[in-house]
Amino acid sequence: MHTITPFLWFDGNAEAAAEFYVSVFPDSRITETLRYGEGMHFPAGTALTVGFELDGQRFTALNGGPQYTFSPATSFVIHCDDQADIDRYWAALGDGGRIQQCGWLTDRFGVTWQVVPRDIAALLGGDDPAAAGRAMQALMTMTKIDIATLQAARASS
Repeated sequence: MHTITPFLWFDGNAEAAAEFYVSVFPDSRITETLRYGEGMHFPAGTALTVGFELDGQRFTALNGGPQYTFSPATSFVIHCDDQADIDRYWAALGDGGRIQQCGWLTDRFGVTWQVVPRDIAALLGGDDPAAAGRAMQALMTMTKIDIATLQAARASS
């Protein structure tokens, strides 16, 4: 079976980013680090690539230079089981980053995340368009998602 590994381009802070991410997500680890040698793009000893896993998902971080930067056009969704998970990821990833609307944030390294409840599709969809609309209206007022507020909006009449 083929696997897909997201490959993230950083400007000198790939190792710090990978170390940060594995500290935030459970069951995560650095798997390998390749380093620049003498006379290369970055000083010798600087991480060239860092392989890491976040809760079983493989990633590679590259120190490639300033040519490319991240944008919210690409984001990673964290499906959270409860409000405590949302609160924890929001606090950790948002620290030093930029908070956005509807559960989106950009971390201190420029990577964009969506911190959402696992059942977000059920909260915003389903057979009752009016209930879904109320939940969507509530979501549009939020930065960090509050599950209880979405549930209450959906249940109100």
